[in-house]
Amino acid sequence: MTVIILLCTHDQKVDAVSLRIVPNKSQFFEYESVSFYCEEPSPGHVLYKMKEEVEQCNKTSKKTAATTTGSKCTIRPIYARDSGEYWCGTAGGQRSNIISITVTAGSMILEIPAVPVMEGEAVTLRCRNKMLSSNFTADFYKYGRHIGSSSIGNLTIHRVSKSDEGLYKCKISGGGESPESWLSVSLPCLTGNHTETETDPSSEPGCHIYLILRTVFTIMMVVLLLLLVGLLHCGKIRVAPTNSPTCKCNFHDTGNNTDNDAKKHERK
Repeated sequence: MTVIILLCTHDQKVDAVSLRIVPNKSQFFEYESVSFYCEEPSPGHVLYKMKEEVEQCNKTSKKTAATTTGSKCTIRPIYARDSGEYWCGTAGGQRSNIISITVTAGSMILEIPAVPVMEGEAVTLRCRNKMLSSNFTADFYKYGRHIGSSSIGNLTIHRVSKSDEGLYKCKISGGGESPESWLSVSLPCLTGNHTETETDPSSEPGCHIYLILRTVFTIMMVVLLLLLVGLLHCGKIRVAPTNSPTCKCNFHDTGNNTDNDAKKHERK
């Protein structure tokens, strides 16, 4: 299983363009700052919003590791018009994952991770009000259905699963409500683009390799189990004691017995 995980991790990293966002959230107030980091083994990254290159950001190049290069693009300040889907690309035509952000001129946002959360990890949704700095009671909704309240404005999902994906928002009594944002949950070895729609894990390249390796591993374990059972069975036959009781069968034939008796009588 360790080998499978390492192979999947290798498949994710090799020849992959990766986009991450700092801070890692999908909703912002106007006039805040956001930075996009594009990382890929070769240089020459361009940040795009929809189908246009982002021109208003301050671009800088940086070294991300001993063998990789990357670029940083900061938008400061951001406005409502900066809402949308972002990705980065290279001159060779490679594209990164998609990150969607919402910038609001209102007083409420829901701080929710912009990148997929790994299944099994903990995730905290934070309801923020621009006018209130102290703790307040917030109500949280998924697809418009109330899922919980918090007196400190935070909702924590301790072990997130694929079923937790969906559109979330928060409300404060008398303080308005936040925009809706999509919480995405990724499975092990999940790669590829992530948008605000539910993805089919089996369609992702990383998951294909993971499923194939898992199937091969299962078949090998079944074969080894059958081989072990066969060896144990053969061992029982070989170590069986020679003086063990056996089945003796006696066949009686009246005619043959009469002839034998006659021959014995003649000999005598």
